[in-house]
Amino acid sequence: MNKLLVSLLLTMGVTGVAHAAGDATAGQTKAAVCGACHSPDGNSVAPNFPKLAGQGERYLLKQMQDIKGGKRPVVEMTGLLDNLSDQDLADIAAYFASQKGTIGQADPKLVARGEALFRGGNLEAGMPACTGCHAPDGRGNDLAGFPQLNGQHAQYVAKQLTDFREGNRTNDGDSMIMRSIAAKLSNKDIEAVSSYIQGLH
Repeated sequence: MNKLLVSLLLTMGVTGVAHAAGDATAGQTKAAVCGACHSPDGNSVAPNFPKLAGQGERYLLKQMQDIKGGKRPVVEMTGLLDNLSDQDLADIAAYFASQKGTIGQADPKLVARGEALFRGGNLEAGMPACTGCHAPDGRGNDLAGFPQLNGQHAQYVAKQLTDFREGNRTNDGDSMIMRSIAAKLSNKDIEAVSSYIQGLH
């Protein structure tokens, strides 16, 4: 019993050290180079670069670690994170998580279909609703590491969903949650739900 307790405490201690808390103030300076593509406050104006403002800290940190470690290849990010420490990444994640995100506009012609998929999924295809992981308002679940979606650029969301569907993005874990869901989406479904997400608030 005592060995088990000691083992658990050591594991928890090591885990706590490995995931240092981020410092948003320090992260602002460290994130300066990120602003070229994502804007200084993380509200990217380019539809192919994701908005980082308001995104969950845990999710941001994981994505940067995956990009740096090669689990998530992103050509535009090549080499940008190589010289950053785990603490640097945690600080950058904390900074962008502390910023307020902006919301875009949804295409009115796609709202009904996009909302139906986001809120109700597609039961016939066995696709769950997006709200299960990303919340009804699209704010995600930072404790679980599920990203915030509301206000994200439609073009960026559509590319990620297509990449998951085609197996070009695989950093959704062994459970393949996003790959299995995206596999059930047609191009028109992806267009509609991505547009809906862009205007979700």
